[in-house]
Amino acid sequence: MRAIVITSSGDPEVLQSAERPIPEIKSEEVLIKVAAAGINRPDIIQREGRYPAPPGVSADIPGLEVAGVVEQVGADEKKWKPGDRVCALLAGGGYAEYVTVPGVQCLPVPEGLSFEEAASLPETFFTVWTNVFDRGRFVSGESFLVHGGTSGIGVAAIQMVKALGGRVYATAGTDEKCAFAEKLGAVKCVNYKKEDFAEVIKALEPKGVDVILDMIGGDYTPKNVGLLATEGRLLIINAMGGANSPIDLMRVMVKRLTITGSTLRVRETTFKGAIAANLEKHIWPLLDAGRIMPVVYQTFPLASAAEAHKLVESSEHIGKVVLTISA
Repeated sequence: MRAIVITSSGDPEVLQSAERPIPEIKSEEVLIKVAAAGINRPDIIQREGRYPAPPGVSADIPGLEVAGVVEQVGADEKKWKPGDRVCALLAGGGYAEYVTVPGVQCLPVPEGLSFEEAASLPETFFTVWTNVFDRGRFVSGESFLVHGGTSGIGVAAIQMVKALGGRVYATAGTDEKCAFAEKLGAVKCVNYKKEDFAEVIKALEPKGVDVILDMIGGDYTPKNVGLLATEGRLLIINAMGGANSPIDLMRVMVKRLTITGSTLRVRETTFKGAIAANLEKHIWPLLDAGRIMPVVYQTFPLASAAEAHKLVESSEHIGKVVLTISA
């Protein structure tokens, strides 16, 4: 099969096309003939040599989400059958014509969506669900802030929280991106290059924000802590602005705040399967009904993975960038 491999740690040009054997499925897995694969920031970090694949996962083929057709099922897999249209969360190996994945990490392609649209969903939707709804304990009626409001995570979070009854705020780096975030459902998106997001949102939510999903870290952290309401929850999923930051621990104690973080890739299959079940129950009907929509900014053929990575690194995009794989 054709695959894109990381030939060495470095710039996008280290991504090269190569031939690899079709992977063999285990008893609880399915083999998917891939039609499209989503690109995520962890793919870039892996390419740079700063995010190694977990044990047992292809070390040189990146890719954490795909959509395609089930080609074969393992002996113990009961839900899926050959011919089913699915999208799936992977621990790696997605930039290829075929992948294997535990059946519990697959979801049906939502009604009316293309494979390219479906491939843009798993990594971000799984991440938002486990952080905002599981760890963050978000409930209808609460306020919510997501940084990077037009990233893949951001467009998923805005729509999911809005659909499930939240007041949503966001930050982004251009007026165009802010307008898009507000069109998706944000009450207000703050252009962080022009205004102090904490001041703007505090004026709109004087008691503070209940839940904040942050991928920036660095000097955003003390501002996030200051912006949280009593019993507020700060959920950290990346530290693009730096991993170290001072915070006022007295404020954490007085307001009884929860500060937590997580990574998803290394978690066990049963954990990911539970997230998939919650998504299928609570979010997939909203996708089927068109109340939540995937946002695909641009697609690239598999052989142009390096160009796709350059676009994601530029942060010019809104939503997701996706690789397409022809039959």
